[in-house]
Amino acid sequence: MSGLVNALVIAAVVVLVIVRQFRAQQIGTGRRWWLVPAIIAVVALREPGIVDAHHHTASIALLGAELLIGLATGAGWAWTTRIWAQPDGSVWSKSTKASVTVWIVGIALRVGLYALGAAIGVHQDSAALLVALAATLLVRSGILMWRAQSIAPAAGPTTAYGDPMARPARKERV
Repeated sequence: MSGLVNALVIAAVVVLVIVRQFRAQQIGTGRRWWLVPAIIAVVALREPGIVDAHHHTASIALLGAELLIGLATGAGWAWTTRIWAQPDGSVWSKSTKASVTVWIVGIALRVGLYALGAAIGVHQDSAALLVALAATLLVRSGILMWRAQSIAPAAGPTTAYGDPMARPARKERV
């Protein structure tokens, strides 16, 4: 893909993801949460210019820093997202104002990395940004799924060991 197409894809994905996350959204624990980040990563890794051939070491260092920023942004975004369970057992999420701060810091750090790369003469392709975006989405989705599973109510009354019938739990008296 050309650089313009990659830039448009990146912008479209970022806008779509950000707009969707600031509306209440049900988290489906059974869905394939890793699929979109995997597709973005495959598209990015197919590009030949992810590492600058003339500045191999510096390019790999910048790519590593970009990935670390992506992972940190995804984790920060996931931990600043509000999660709650409805009485019917469905789990919902909505990003908060703190999530906006995480995004702003992440974007500022990426711009700083791009400026550093330009200052030292490293050609940076948009594939590195796509890989970092995939890492951000993967980490965020993984942490949200983990958090959603930890607050989801139990499926119903369970049986005690060796007890053939499900019984409601009783309060113990002290």
